[in-house]
Amino acid sequence: MSDDSVSRRNILKGATTMGAISLAGCTDGLSGGSGGEGNYQMTIAGTSSGSSTQQAAQALARAAQQHSDSVSISVQVTDGWTANLYEFDNGNFSSIGVDNNSLSKAMNDEGPFADKSIDSLPMQGFVFTNLEIHWVAMEGSGIKSTADLRDGGHTIYPIQPGFGTRLLTEEVIKEAGLWKQNDILNVDTSDIPGAVEEKRADALCIYGANGVNLSSWVQEVDVRSNGGLYLMEVDDEFRQAIKNVPGAIVNEFDDYPYEWEQDVTKVTDTTTAWVLSGQWAFGPDVPADAAKEVARLSTEHHDTIREADPTALDHSGMNSMTTAVIPDLEIHPGVAEYWRNNDVWNDDWKEGSTNE
Repeated sequence: MSDDSVSRRNILKGATTMGAISLAGCTDGLSGGSGGEGNYQMTIAGTSSGSSTQQAAQALARAAQQHSDSVSISVQVTDGWTANLYEFDNGNFSSIGVDNNSLSKAMNDEGPFADKSIDSLPMQGFVFTNLEIHWVAMEGSGIKSTADLRDGGHTIYPIQPGFGTRLLTEEVIKEAGLWKQNDILNVDTSDIPGAVEEKRADALCIYGANGVNLSSWVQEVDVRSNGGLYLMEVDDEFRQAIKNVPGAIVNEFDDYPYEWEQDVTKVTDTTTAWVLSGQWAFGPDVPADAAKEVARLSTEHHDTIREADPTALDHSGMNSMTTAVIPDLEIHPGVAEYWRNNDVWNDDWKEGSTNE
C-alpha cells in the first residue's frame, strides 16, 4: 500500500461523524445514552452471538464495569470481522473487533474489498485473540486427510460468510485447490450445530482461541454431533497453501490443546492450524483517554477479564499487546500513549489522531 493511499484514507477517516463513544450529556443513538459525569459510553461491534470476539468484548465490558470510572462498554452482535469494517466505514460504529487479514485486505482493496472498497479505516488498538483454525471431519464421510478433499463431492463448512475467519479460510482452501470441486455449506455459526446433527456436513473448519478453549459455537457443534467428529490429517500440499497465504500463520499441533466432549483423535492426535489474530480497533471519534483506559483495563485487570473469558490473552506483561501490529496502519493515539508510558512503543509505528 502506497504512502499516498495511506494519507488519502487517513483524511477520510477524520470525516467519520457517528461515534460509538459519546461525551456525557451528548446524544448518540449507538451508545445507548449518556453516562455519568466524565463517563464515556463505548459500543463495540463484536461478531456473532457466542463467538470469541463477543466473549472477549463482554469480558472487557465486565472489567470496565468493575474497575473504571471513566469508560462504560456495551457489545453489539454483528455479522463478523469483515462485516465490521463496512459497519465502521458506514459510520455505525467507532469501536470494532477485527482481524488482521481483513484489515490488510481492506487496506489494499483485495478480497471482498476489491469489488466493494471502503474509504474509512479504523486505527489499530491491540490484539485480543489468536484464533487457531483447523479441520474436523464427520464419521461416515470417508475423509481422513485434506488429501481426500481433492477428489471433490464433499460438503464442507468453511465458517460463516462475513467472518474474518471465513475470509482467511476460504483463501487458504482455494490456494490448496479444494474449493470448486466440493460443495460449500454457507450457514451461520448458530445454524451449523443443527446441520451437523442432521449430518449435512462432511468436514468443518472450526477454531479455538489461544490454545485454551474452543469457540462457543464449536462447543455446541461438539455436543450435537453425537460423538461423530474427529481431527483430520493435513497433507503437505495443504500445509504449503497455508504458508502461501499472507496473514495466515502455521501452527503445528503436536500435542492437541483443545478439549472436546468426545474423542477426536480417532484418526490422528496431531493436526495443523492456520492462525488469525484479532484486535480492537478505534476510530477518530474515540477520545484518546477512552482508548488508553481500555488498554489499561486489559493489562491491570487481566484477572477480571480472564474470569469472564478463560481464553483471554495475558496482557499483564504488556509486550503481548503489541504482537499483531500492522506497520503500515496507524495506531490510535490513546493506545500509543499507553505503550509509550510503559516502554513498549516502537518508533517505526505510526500514530494516528482523534477528532478531539
